[in-house]
Amino acid sequence: MSGKFSLQFYCMTVRMSIDCNGCYQRIRRALLQMQDLDSHLIDRKQQRVSVCGAFVPQDVAIKLRKKTNRRVEILEIKEIDAGDGHRL
Repeated sequence: MSGKFSLQFYCMTVRMSIDCNGCYQRIRRALLQMQDLDSHLIDRKQQRVSVCGAFVPQDVAIKLRKKTNRRVEILEIKEIDAGDGHRL
């Protein structure tokens, strides 16, 4: 892990297939287990998951893939400056 990512705040959007309530619950449980996430939003209709926090985006995508056994496609990664007051 490089030092550049250490305290950087990110908002990342990924696409995952959320077919049923069980899939939704599995993704939600995996997100709640990750300590480095500040917030998450699961959009079932668009099949998108948004997460914000101080994390390494690739690491979160890999963890999500392993815990849910689903394909994770990173759509967008935004860097948020600490001086912005974390407006989301």
